[in-house]
Amino acid sequence: MTDTQWTPSTEDIENARITDFQRYVQRRHVLDLTDYRSLWAWSTENLPDFWRAVWDYFEIIAADQPIATLESTDMPGAQWFTGATLNYVDQVERHVRTDRPAILHAHEDGTVTRLSWHELARQAASLAETLKSRGVAKGDRVVGYLPNIPETVIAFLAVASIGAVWSACGQDYSASAASDRLGQLDPRVLISADGYSYGGKYHDKTADVSALLENLPTVDLVVQVGTHVTAGSITWDEATAGERVWTSVAVPFDHPLWIVFSSGTTGLPKGIVHSHGGVLLEHLKSVGLQSDIGPNDTFFWYTSPSWMMWNFQVAGLLIGATIVTASGSPGFPTADALWKIASAQKVTFLGTSPGYVLSCIKAGSHPGEDHDLGALRAIGITGSSLPATSSIWLADNISRDVPVFSISGGTDVVSAFAGGVRTVPVWPGELSAPYLGVALAAYDNQGRSVTGEVGELVITEPMPSMPSRFWNDEDGSRYHDAYFDTFDGVWRHGDWITVTEHGSVIVHGRSDSTLNRNGIRMGSADIYQAVESLPEVVESLVLGVEFDDGSYWMPLFVVLAEGVELDEPLRGRIKAVIKEQASPRHVPDEIIAAPGIPHTRTGKKLEVPLKRIFQGDDAARILDRSAVDAPDLVDWFVERGRDRNR
Repeated sequence: MTDTQWTPSTEDIENARITDFQRYVQRRHVLDLTDYRSLWAWSTENLPDFWRAVWDYFEIIAADQPIATLESTDMPGAQWFTGATLNYVDQVERHVRTDRPAILHAHEDGTVTRLSWHELARQAASLAETLKSRGVAKGDRVVGYLPNIPETVIAFLAVASIGAVWSACGQDYSASAASDRLGQLDPRVLISADGYSYGGKYHDKTADVSALLENLPTVDLVVQVGTHVTAGSITWDEATAGERVWTSVAVPFDHPLWIVFSSGTTGLPKGIVHSHGGVLLEHLKSVGLQSDIGPNDTFFWYTSPSWMMWNFQVAGLLIGATIVTASGSPGFPTADALWKIASAQKVTFLGTSPGYVLSCIKAGSHPGEDHDLGALRAIGITGSSLPATSSIWLADNISRDVPVFSISGGTDVVSAFAGGVRTVPVWPGELSAPYLGVALAAYDNQGRSVTGEVGELVITEPMPSMPSRFWNDEDGSRYHDAYFDTFDGVWRHGDWITVTEHGSVIVHGRSDSTLNRNGIRMGSADIYQAVESLPEVVESLVLGVEFDDGSYWMPLFVVLAEGVELDEPLRGRIKAVIKEQASPRHVPDEIIAAPGIPHTRTGKKLEVPLKRIFQGDDAARILDRSAVDAPDLVDWFVERGRDRNR
C-alpha cells in the first residue's frame, strides 16, 4: 500500500460535518457505523433512506413534501422525491446575513469587489422582476455569455427563482462556439458582458455579442453588463434597479434548473438537463458533507461559466459560505496568482487543476513560503488525473496539514463520483473514496466488479443529479447511448479506474482513448504522470492508434521547456522514467516534439479526436475547432497525420 500523504487527526474526524451526519444517520436508523467506508456502504445499499436523510439533515425548504423518495431505480428513468415542489434558490435565500460577504470578486489587477448577501438578494430579486415583466415564465430559457463575475451568479439565481432555465458560456468561447450551444435552446433572453481582462489584456467582446445575437433569433431582451448598450438592450443597472423582496416559484423536484453542455469537440455539444431537486441534494452532499464546507468558509474554485465546476462553486451559497469569483488568468502576473488570491481573501478551500499545479512546479513557485495560507483547510483538484508527484509537491509546498482532495466526476452529473473526505486519508495519486450515495465500481469486460484491477468506471445505482434528459432528445436514445449501451441498466462513464484494496480510486484516463498494446489495457494518465515529472517536459500527449491493417502505433508527443531539444539522451530519460514509474509496456513507439497540446476549453487533452485524425479521418468532420483552446495546434497534428499516412 502506498504511504499516506495526509491522515485525518482525531480532531479532524470529530469536527467534520460528515461525522455529524453519520451520527445523525445512526440515531435515525439505529445503526452501528464505524467509519466512512461503512457509511458509504449503507448509503449505496439503502438509497431511499440515505437521500431522505440528506433532505432532512439539511432541512430542505419545500412547498410540498415528497410522498415517496425513490419510486423507481431504473437507469435511465429513476423517479426521485415524487410530489415534492421546491426551488433551488430558497436554500440560498435562507442564508442571507450581514456578518460576511456572499461573493468576493478578485480582479486581475489585484483589487477585490465585495458583494453582500443583501445586495445579492436585492439584485437577484430585481432582475427576476424585470424578466417577469418581459413575459419570461417557468420553463423559458435565459442564457448568459459572461465571464466568471458576480453578475453571472446573480443572473442564474434570478432565472432559477422564477422557474426559468439557465445556461451559459464563458466569453473565452467565440460567438460561433457559443451559438452552437446556446442556439439549441431557443432562449428568450441573453445576458452578456462587454468583455473581460485576461493575461493583462482586455478582451472586448461587443462584436461577438452582436454576432451571437444574429444566431439567437428567439431573443427579445438583452441585458448588458458594462457600458456598451445596443438597440433593444438594457443595462445591468437598469435590470436590477429598485428594492424587491426575493421570492421564488415552487417547481416539481425534476423541473429543469440549468442546461450544461458537453465539450462538443467531436460533434454538436450535447445539452445536459439537470433538475432543481437533484442538483440541490447532490451539491449539499458534495459541498457540505464531502468537502466539509460550511457557513464560515471562503470557497474559491478557479473556473469558468462554461465548466460544471462553476455550478459546483455556486453551491457554496447553498450552505452559507462566501464564494470567490475570478475571470483573469491564473498565471498572471506571476504563476502563483491563485495562491496570492487565496492568501489575500483568507480562502479556506481552494480548487484548481493539475495543469495549474504543474505550471507552479515548473515556475519554481513556493506558495507556502511566499503567501500566508494559514486559513487554507483543503485543496481541491479536478479536470484530469493529479499525478502523485504533484500531490506530494502541494503537501511539501503548502502544508502537510492541508489535505489535497482530488475529485473525479463530470458535467454529466455536475458533481463528483469520488474524491477526498475529511475523515479519510489521502494517498498521493489516488482519490480517497467514492462519494456517499454513489454506487461506484470497476467492471471488467464481462461486467464483473473487480478490485485491484483496471476496469470501466460504472455506477450501478441511480443518483439524483443524473441528467433528467438531453435537450432535443425526444425519445431518449442519445441519452441511453451515451451511458447505457455497454452494460444494461448500469451507467458506464468512460474512464478506466482501479478500486484499491483500501477503498480509494485511481483514475487511469478515458476508456474511449485506451492504450491497448498486445491485449494489455493501459491508461494515458500513468504515462503523463511519469513524463511530466521531468523538468524538460512541459506537457505530453500519448495516443494508441489502431490501423485497418491490424498494426498499432503508440506515439508520445512532448512539449519541451524553453531552450530544451529532444535529443537522444532526453529520449532515453523519458523512456527510463516511464519504465520506472509505469511499466516497460508503457514505453511509446516514438517520441515526437510538438509545439503544444490542444485541449477542450475545460482543459481536457484531445486524445480521441487526434487519434482519429491519425487513423485518417477528416479533421473538419470529426472536430469542432471552436471548442478547442488552441485550434492552430490541431493543424500541426493534421500535418503529422498526413505525413504518417502517406
